[in-house]
Amino acid sequence: MTIQQHFLDLLDIPPDTLQRLISRAIEIKQRLRRGEDFAPLPRRVMGMVFEKASTRTRVSFETGMAQLGGSAIFISPRDSHLGRGEPVEDTARVLSSMVDILVIRTFGHDTLHRFAEYSRVPVINALTDHNHPCQLLADVLTYVEQRGSIQGRTVAWVGDGNNMCNSYLEAALQFDFQLRLAIPEGFDPDPALLNRCENRVSLHREPREAVAGAHLVTTDVWASMGQEDEQQRRLKLFAPFQVTPALMAQADPQALFLHCLPAHRGEEVAAAVIDGPQSRVWEQAENRLHAQKALIEWLLTEANPRA
Repeated sequence: MTIQQHFLDLLDIPPDTLQRLISRAIEIKQRLRRGEDFAPLPRRVMGMVFEKASTRTRVSFETGMAQLGGSAIFISPRDSHLGRGEPVEDTARVLSSMVDILVIRTFGHDTLHRFAEYSRVPVINALTDHNHPCQLLADVLTYVEQRGSIQGRTVAWVGDGNNMCNSYLEAALQFDFQLRLAIPEGFDPDPALLNRCENRVSLHREPREAVAGAHLVTTDVWASMGQEDEQQRRLKLFAPFQVTPALMAQADPQALFLHCLPAHRGEEVAAAVIDGPQSRVWEQAENRLHAQKALIEWLLTEANPRA
């Protein structure tokens, strides 16, 4: 079996290639804005296996593949035998014999890796409980467009040590920025990633310490998919970690605010922040489309060229 180049983690791709993907995404976005015809992947088919609900991820991947000249097939848990008796390995073997690229959104990160191991085509991680690397491509793209290189900058993560937090740890390594985490005790991210990033990250229990002078402030919901039963408990514990105008005032005057969405105004972020002048969440959401188009193009042409 030919070994495929997948995108399961930001760490799968060398930093210089990630930088090229960001530059390529900006170029692809500009071409689209100019109305140029750019469809380098005619007749290519993307299979999308989603075990978790999705809005932005699904729309951005389907739209992106269509704009690149290909097509996408969406498969929900109701439409497949994945998790209902058929082993992940068998599903991967069959689907990868029929499509050119697969996008997987699932719960366990081990499921994603098993899928990729038995796939004959490149696999993209569209979110697991462990991380969300495609979102980080969009986040870095947004910062680069708005403020220039993120290298050497300070990023403050405020809230839960969840899959998005893990991806910011990976991004700190790959894009060479300093990351400050403001997280309640007991909710820290992956300890192995924390250790690996020890020269790039600092952990704080006081949000003002993490945000002071930061160039980018970001957060996520306090209860992710599958944690709804913990929501009331988390609301109490995380209340001091809301990103408010007063907290943003501690950051660099040119700091940006990002949120991967969906957002709960009045919980992890105040409405005055997410709807305020420092927020770039709408540009960030759109940039999922452009960053993923650059990733798809790279995986199907340069990283995994046809024989």
